[in-house]
Amino acid sequence: MEIKLTTSEIRTILQGCQYTLRLVGSSKDYRRLQSSEYFSTSNDVVLNDAFNVLGEVVNAIDEIEQMTEQQTGRIF
Repeated sequence: MEIKLTTSEIRTILQGCQYTLRLVGSSKDYRRLQSSEYFSTSNDVVLNDAFNVLGEVVNAIDEIEQMTEQQTGRIF
């Protein structure tokens, strides 16, 4: 089964994930966990890295839309 999402829906979902990550990252309990000497990930990735990656993906989608719009006059 293929899920069909519009570009706008994809952007909204990704931005919602960013918002959720920001909420989690700002919670006192999460900050306590992350500052523990026992907290580690396999490649030293932290929650803020995931937030930043999602931001980059959203920016890439925006850039593609702008380029396509300029070239064809078409909006996704």
